[in-house]
Amino acid sequence: QVEFVESGGGLVQPGGSLRLSCSASGELFSIYSMGWYRQTPGKQRELVTGVSHGGETYYADSVKGRFTMSRDNTKKTLSLEMSSLRPEDTAIYYCGRSYGAGVPREVGPWGPGTQVTVSS
Repeated sequence: QVEFVESGGGLVQPGGSLRLSCSASGELFSIYSMGWYRQTPGKQRELVTGVSHGGETYYADSVKGRFTMSRDNTKKTLSLEMSSLRPEDTAIYYCGRSYGAGVPREVGPWGPGTQVTVSS
């Protein structure tokens, strides 16, 4: 069973940048399609970026040009570089499996997430 632990969140001013990291356990990380999700209170978790097992990438329109995801299968890590942050990017961010690059997988597993708050 794979497990994920996210880190790197915090408080940042609008226009600022953050780098999120996700560490995975388990032996099958390299064959999973993965993604970064975010969730705000009262809303469904949404897939923000994704990368398939084959390397195909997906970015939601709301983050295109501002967010960049990368993965290191050797280190079993997933990263998310976020720039030009906006207040509407405020959310808890999770890494998790996906069905391909742009297809969310809701069943988890889910880590604790990391809070990103964009505010002046």
